[in-house]
Amino acid sequence: MTHLLCRLFIRNSDQTSDPTVRARYGLLSSIVGIIVNLLLFAGKFIVGTVFLSVAIVADSFNNLSDAGSSVISLVTFRICSKPADRDHPFGHARIEYVASMIVSFIIMLIGFQLLRDSVDAILHPSDTRIELLTIILLSVAILSKLWLFFFYRTIGRKIDSTVLKATAADSLSDVASTLAVLICAIVIRLTEWIILDGIVGLIVAVMIMIAGVRILRENMNSILGEAPVAEVVDSIKEVVSHYPAALGIHDLMVHNYGPGHVIASLHVEVDGSQNIFELHDVIDNIERQIHDALHIDCTVHMDPIVVNDPIIDRLRAEVLDIVHEIDPSINIHDFRFVDGTTHKNLIFDVAVPFEIKMTDTEIKDTIAAKVKENNPIYFCVLTIDRV
Repeated sequence: MTHLLCRLFIRNSDQTSDPTVRARYGLLSSIVGIIVNLLLFAGKFIVGTVFLSVAIVADSFNNLSDAGSSVISLVTFRICSKPADRDHPFGHARIEYVASMIVSFIIMLIGFQLLRDSVDAILHPSDTRIELLTIILLSVAILSKLWLFFFYRTIGRKIDSTVLKATAADSLSDVASTLAVLICAIVIRLTEWIILDGIVGLIVAVMIMIAGVRILRENMNSILGEAPVAEVVDSIKEVVSHYPAALGIHDLMVHNYGPGHVIASLHVEVDGSQNIFELHDVIDNIERQIHDALHIDCTVHMDPIVVNDPIIDRLRAEVLDIVHEIDPSINIHDFRFVDGTTHKNLIFDVAVPFEIKMTDTEIKDTIAAKVKENNPIYFCVLTIDRV
């Protein structure tokens, strides 16, 4: 049914990289979510109020928060579709992460309020009545939310939307919470153990708050900036490896400006004795292939190095052995040698993983001291790169 709705209401539905098409997907998913959740809220709220069930009322407000989340998603996709401008040269796609965080705050607030009401219901249980209508309504709600989960997940994967993926996860948690309320209703109808209503309401509230915290944590990382996905890094390295002129790669940085807008930069080492115009052409081809194959806007910095020089090759190997004594995961790049009469400079960068607890100063002093042990006239001019 999801694919049918997409074909009916979204023109050129297969062109998901088009911001206009993406916005239409967002509009469709938001409208569907608003309609379904408002209907579920109205039904549950009326039944829960009439039959004095705090668990059903709690579950109804969960649906109301979902409808509010869909409204936020609707506004978000409208903003995301705006083109880049002078104030936002990288576009507006990151607003999805902000919107997802707003959704998480709403979910946690609803969960906290329901938690308070459920505790009160446990301490002061009311005469809850469970009718057949209640069980039928909850069963329909479970099926509706299960369909919404698949609906949001399908579209979220199709257009790579963090908002819709978060909403899909929330819908799945709604299925679990409504199922708990349904089981509670059946047990109360059979045993008249009315305190169970407050207990299940408490469980539903905790589940809602956990879902909110999970969504908040995931999107906070996206806003703060997180390490690139390993598959993206490997794909970029694979593209570069196809060019024999590229002798090495380092200082790779990947910035995510929202779904469909990724920017990367990296340094590629080349033989400094080769024709600079030919090397520049290689760099251009690397940038173009990364863009065409991976849909990443990439800037490649060309680092000319000296190769096949016996002295420099020997010095580079000696320094590499020294840094590997500190930790085998440390590496060096951009190695240069400046000869002189009274002293000789070894200039290079040291790539140090974040997991190594030594400070940058400690690493610098250790390398410099070991180099001087080998030859007192060698001085290290080095930069630490945390990777």
